[in-house]
Amino acid sequence: MEHHRTEKVLWMFFVLAQLLLGANAQGQTKETIDEKPSTSLASALAAACRQNEAQFLRYQTAENATAFKELTPSQKSELMKRIVQARDAGRPLLSNGVEGRMVLRCETTGGTTELRFGAERIRENVAFVPVESIGKQRAEFGLVREGGGWRMLSVGLVLMNIPELAKQWTTSATNSNAAENSEAAAIVTLRRLAEAVETYRKGFGKLPEQLAKLGPARRGEVSPDKANLIERELAEGTKGGYVFRYRIVQPVKANDASGGSAEPTYALTATPAEYGRSGNRSFFLDASGELRGGDKQGAEAAAEDPKVTP
Repeated sequence: MEHHRTEKVLWMFFVLAQLLLGANAQGQTKETIDEKPSTSLASALAAACRQNEAQFLRYQTAENATAFKELTPSQKSELMKRIVQARDAGRPLLSNGVEGRMVLRCETTGGTTELRFGAERIRENVAFVPVESIGKQRAEFGLVREGGGWRMLSVGLVLMNIPELAKQWTTSATNSNAAENSEAAAIVTLRRLAEAVETYRKGFGKLPEQLAKLGPARRGEVSPDKANLIERELAEGTKGGYVFRYRIVQPVKANDASGGSAEPTYALTATPAEYGRSGNRSFFLDASGELRGGDKQGAEAAAEDPKVTP
């Protein structure tokens, strides 16, 4: 009888333990499911700020998590940096702002990004959380309830198709670097053209009438029409994704203070052949050697534009 009583007690302990474990598991599931979408989004963005891949994965759908793991390390890093608008890994700081809504700051060596959360909207298993950055740029993050929690579904109207986003952003970064390189090359080319013009003036006692006059010549046939100072492509007005123009500028005053005739001068411009692809900035350079220009939306730069420091 004692043996049966012991078995009965042990069985009761076993059943009680199962009930307690089950209740605890249910409590944890409920807590996870009841977590606010904005809280899950803040955790995901904080992980992106830290460049913490494992933590970032916790807030992705199963499909996106699988796709994220297949990205290269640089693609993973680029994707997370783009989401929080940071240049490198940083330290996230979460606080409450107006009306108790969350504010996430991502502090990096290059500066601080501040993301302010708006009022979340929940529609059954889908939620939307508006987020505004310091520059007043707004994006609405979409989240879906999956696996007992909220997972990132979209950024604005763009679904979180991670492989496609990574491809687009990598291409964008590559194009941006290419544009910057083209701009730098255009500045160098402008300086070369200015040197060629000055060399022509010293050699022939006048300014060339057009760029073609600076072009290549046959051996022993250098002349004011073919000065052999620049390559054929540049003499035709194009190089490295930029269009180059040259013009003679007549003096404003007919005579200088000494009574002699003022000499004409010149101006050079460099404009992207395909704005946004071959370059963003336009440049202006004259005989003073002062470089001016800026993002002119594809238009030609002028002497009134701001100074440019290469």
